[in-house]
Amino acid sequence: MTRRSGVALLAGAAVAVLAAGCGEDDFENNPRPAVADELTAVIQDDKVTVSPDGRGRRKVEAGPILITVSNQADEPHTVILEGEEVREETQEVAPLDTATLQKTLKEGTYEVRAGSEQAQRREIAPAVLVIEGERKSSNDELLLP
Repeated sequence: MTRRSGVALLAGAAVAVLAAGCGEDDFENNPRPAVADELTAVIQDDKVTVSPDGRGRRKVEAGPILITVSNQADEPHTVILEGEEVREETQEVAPLDTATLQKTLKEGTYEVRAGSEQAQRREIAPAVLVIEGERKSSNDELLLP
């Protein structure tokens, strides 16, 4: 290989590297999505409560939410998360068993209700979730599996 062909090869490689680096911004530095807000809910014979507010109201910021529901009532229930353009429902949850609801919620008011054939005869008061404001991204948080 002559010196001239070596220089030409090196120049060609440099041009290829520069051309590859001058492309579009395919990998923008977008913020990571918010971490899911994890809540717990309990179905009792007369009401549904969502933690940590035992009065049945809980303010949450908009974004992904994960609700783990425990059925502490005497009969099986279906759990329903319902609000503006959202309706998410679990399979029937046996007494002393749990179910999970996962959804990304926008600002608004949502109800977490329990339903069953028995509940049709008597009212089980729903828990109310009030979604206000946007949740910040998870850029500075350690995410564990």
